[in-house]
Amino acid sequence: LTGALPAISGASLTNLPSDVTVSATAPSSPAQGDLWFNSSASTVSTILTKAMAVWNGSAWKSLTDIPVQASGGTEATYTGYKSHTFLSSGNFVVTSGGTVDVLIVAGGGAGGNWHGGGGGAGGMQLHNTTATTQTYSIVVGAGGAGGTTSIGSNGANSSAFGVTSLGGGRGGFYSTTNAGSGGSGGGGNGEQGYLAGGAGTSGQGNAGGNGITGHAGGGGGGKGAVGNDALNALTAGDGGNGATNNYRTGSNVTYAGGGGGGVWNGTSKGDGGTGGGGNGSYNQNSGAPTAGTANTGGGGGGSGAQGNNTSYAAQTTGGSGIVVIRYSTI
Repeated sequence: LTGALPAISGASLTNLPSDVTVSATAPSSPAQGDLWFNSSASTVSTILTKAMAVWNGSAWKSLTDIPVQASGGTEATYTGYKSHTFLSSGNFVVTSGGTVDVLIVAGGGAGGNWHGGGGGAGGMQLHNTTATTQTYSIVVGAGGAGGTTSIGSNGANSSAFGVTSLGGGRGGFYSTTNAGSGGSGGGGNGEQGYLAGGAGTSGQGNAGGNGITGHAGGGGGGKGAVGNDALNALTAGDGGNGATNNYRTGSNVTYAGGGGGGVWNGTSKGDGGTGGGGNGSYNQNSGAPTAGTANTGGGGGGSGAQGNNTSYAAQTTGGSGIVVIRYSTI
């Protein structure tokens, strides 16, 4: 070692080398190897208060940081990160704590039956927190079940680290049931009195589109966009698009798309939104709608069949959710 070492005097640092910055905010243009002492009374840029950090060329890293050690879910590593993917509920076991990024997607809502609205996508949230040495319960919500007697159900909630994403709202059903609210709202039915799309939840998703009298359903809402209204009696609404996230592998995956609406005697079914939204269907002679894609939180497609066509229940089911946890390995 050359030169004078920093001296500690009371609560202050003195005699610092020129490449050490003492400030309450991170230096704006650091060079690799620069040091920063966070003098703030709170955490700044993930650096704890009254702690020293080094710029590694792309991020500030605490000099006391030890990479997180944990197990649970399906584990994968990619450049600079390790991820834990939960396709179903389980435990995340932390043996050495630190900062983690979390993706939480709930189950998508079921599409409606009988010129039904598309199911709303499950709520999608990102969360950054400090994981401590303990076992965390991770809950992955199921997709809403299609209606076996008539009415489908909302998707189930997903949760991790005390944060809950709400299940998507079910699509509206003929003459009895409004579209459901949720992470994203379900699309309205194509029947007078049940046309309105369901509400979404701020920060998690968007509202469903409206149906139109004459038997065309609206599209379910998605994380990235509202569900589309039915254009006319012959054209159902498309589902709202989802949003991308790269926590699982480092490559973007699209989640939480809304389901497309169904239409009776129409010419254009609603297409599902990007991110696992299921397609709606025309009438009972043109095939079934499609379910939301598993582990995307996509809403189920609305059935265009006129009548209580219970054989389409599985095809209107929403997609299950997913939870992904990642942390830095450097």
